[in-house]
Amino acid sequence: MYELTMNLKTSSKMPLYEQIYTYIKKDIQNGRISYGEKLPSTRALSKHLAVSRSTVELAYEQLLSEGFVESEPYRGFFVAQIEGLYRFGAVRTEEMKETAPDRKYRYDFTPNGVDLNSFPYNIWRKLSKDILMDDRTELFRLGDSQGEYGFRNAVCNYLYQARGVNCKPGQIIIGAGSDYLFMLLAMILGTHHKIAFEDPTYKQAYRLADSLCYETVPVSVDKNGMMVTELSQTDADIAYVTPSHQYPTGSVMPMKRRMELLLWAQEGGDRYIVEDDYDSEFRYKGKPIPALQGYDREEKVIYLGTFSKSIAPAIRLSYMVLPKPLLSIYRKKHRFVNSTVSKVDQLIVQRFLEEGYYERHLNKMRALYKSRHDALIEALRPLFHICTVFGEHAGVHLLLTFENGCSEEELLLRAKQRGIKVYGMSDYRIRKSPEDKPTVLLGYANLSEEQIKDAVGILTECWK
Repeated sequence: MYELTMNLKTSSKMPLYEQIYTYIKKDIQNGRISYGEKLPSTRALSKHLAVSRSTVELAYEQLLSEGFVESEPYRGFFVAQIEGLYRFGAVRTEEMKETAPDRKYRYDFTPNGVDLNSFPYNIWRKLSKDILMDDRTELFRLGDSQGEYGFRNAVCNYLYQARGVNCKPGQIIIGAGSDYLFMLLAMILGTHHKIAFEDPTYKQAYRLADSLCYETVPVSVDKNGMMVTELSQTDADIAYVTPSHQYPTGSVMPMKRRMELLLWAQEGGDRYIVEDDYDSEFRYKGKPIPALQGYDREEKVIYLGTFSKSIAPAIRLSYMVLPKPLLSIYRKKHRFVNSTVSKVDQLIVQRFLEEGYYERHLNKMRALYKSRHDALIEALRPLFHICTVFGEHAGVHLLLTFENGCSEEELLLRAKQRGIKVYGMSDYRIRKSPEDKPTVLLGYANLSEEQIKDAVGILTECWK
């Protein structure tokens, strides 16, 4: 294990976590810490440097996100393979310009896309102008750490009407993105829990849990979502699920499975369910199933939601609904953590919700995405004899499972050679098996109907 000794400057304007991150990053780039070298645990390094463990965790998380280190369950943090990265500073501008086109794609079927061309610029501009019309100094003072009450009340009303969530404004915490709320939740829960993740899963949440030193366990997913029978055979006491639209398979958890999951949580005193309701607004067949939280009578469900998918990623406005026992812990121990969202942004979205703009925007986006969804399904028909479509009734992506003898890697490579970016299911699996069927994700939010038709025509040629 590599010993890290550094001189942290408490008087510096640079935060302590950034100083730690910068020191380790430079040592990796300069080759002082070699590939595969194990870094000290967050607990050991925080003790060695006399800083809080959360400070070290933030530094490690930044290194993880930039790919300088990797985290291995039950083993710790290791330096990643980055041959040549430390020479990036010496690469000439001309060389960078020459290689850039190789990394570009003509079409990108990202499953995380949002159509920003449909962003309500005029309404947003109007609301911003109205809010800032008067000199209101209170808008620029430090606000409520949970988020402004008026905004939380608007979110509360929306969640009850649209998702059947039963809560009061006092249970809602506003944060800049789901990552922040997940890290805040880790502070509230403590790290003594073991978290069960759907497999395949939303990898960002899985990576966060791993970097926060949680023990994790994968649980298989079938057509109805996380398999509760398999979950019961583990010693996990938290289940992270996406029941309204499982990511990435697109399955919707039916009522029977939801009741089984709630019963699992009720059977253990310290068990909780984290319900990530990330894109429940977009459903194209039948009515949306109310949120799992709405059926919770034992205060076992922690509800997460976001406006990133429905409005724009850069809005960075997410919310968490805490069950009352955890709310009590938050208020006693963690309310000192300041809000990460400006009061101005909260007030804009509050007005956006209260004055009906959000509902009209959602109706417009549903119609737009439904049209692109239908165009994609129609364009894919020539491939239906070699693949099966899944997850096509909700969200902004669907899956193609192939049975033509091609591996998933070959399917992605063929598309790449024709300038099209598609995504393999294997990237979302925690456990990989040779028996996994080759599956490709196609997101359609970022592409027009014409682009979808053209891109699928090319894919049809190279996949047949």
